[in-house]
Amino acid sequence: MNLNKLLRKNILGMKPYSSARDEYKDLQADMVFLDANENPFDTPLNRYPDPQQTRLKESIASQKKVSTDQLLLGNGSDEVLDLIFRAFCEPNQDSILTTPPTYGMYDVLANLNAVDNILVPLSPDFQLEVDSIFDAIKPQTKLLFICSPNNPSGNSVERKAIERLLKNFNGLVVIDEAYIDFTKDPSWTQVLEQYPNLIVTQTLSKAYGLAGIRLGICYASKEIIAVLNKIKPPYNINSLTQEAAIKAFENKDSVQAQIESILNERSNLINAFKSVPFIKKIYPSEANFILIKVDDANKRYEELIKNGIVVRNRSSQLHCENCLRITVGTPSENTQLITLIKTLI
Repeated sequence: MNLNKLLRKNILGMKPYSSARDEYKDLQADMVFLDANENPFDTPLNRYPDPQQTRLKESIASQKKVSTDQLLLGNGSDEVLDLIFRAFCEPNQDSILTTPPTYGMYDVLANLNAVDNILVPLSPDFQLEVDSIFDAIKPQTKLLFICSPNNPSGNSVERKAIERLLKNFNGLVVIDEAYIDFTKDPSWTQVLEQYPNLIVTQTLSKAYGLAGIRLGICYASKEIIAVLNKIKPPYNINSLTQEAAIKAFENKDSVQAQIESILNERSNLINAFKSVPFIKKIYPSEANFILIKVDDANKRYEELIKNGIVVRNRSSQLHCENCLRITVGTPSENTQLITLIKTLI
């Protein structure tokens, strides 16, 4: 793959912003730093954060079995996705391809960056229609977005279908693995070396319970990461976020315990839903939520709201008519939900 042919021309010759912390990296407590126009008084947040997030990347790389030059960190996954658009998609010229129903931010970013979004719907069982995708791809199509496990359906996308796209699509395949910790399927990060056109995104918002710190992770070849590093804001990950994330990766056992609890509770909810008459279908889930089809989604949504329980009504999404998406909560929250829905007529 010739990456330069995919890049926007202005990105090819662009030089990244060089911050004070990029120019001098050897931070030591006994040194006097008068280079970055910082407040000199220890608050203790008066210093700019590490622009390359070195310690955090080392923690991630160790656990995920990748190298640090295959990693880019963003202010949430949405910043990572936006950087990918900015690097590879020429406004008012190039296109991307998405497969609804899927994560809605892909379309928002396409509109924001003036890029055409080609829509190729998933099948009714929420799998890729690969032949239809290849029929729809244009010469200007640079990016193909796949969410697996998918949101809002919760299922994993068949690996053979993704492999076919990786092998035959001349652009970049972006696999959004926001929910990868809740499935038994291996992460696509394990085959980065095999597919130079593969980009994988993950987040600390789901399994790690850190939605509030806004940290997204991008895995790709070192060549792609070098491009994204060149255009990212210099201090996009603040010091508090870096420290919180490092602690989370150090506390792997606690994170795994929460994942196991969510998986157990997911099973409990599915079993409870089977005996509820107005629930017509329970879709297979490999995420931290369950999609259910009910008799009347608007009615059931309002009933839950009136009783203090908020879910998502996904009826407006393709193949999701009369569907509610329910996030797996704590055991007490799930018990409250189950108790309530069994009283509804």
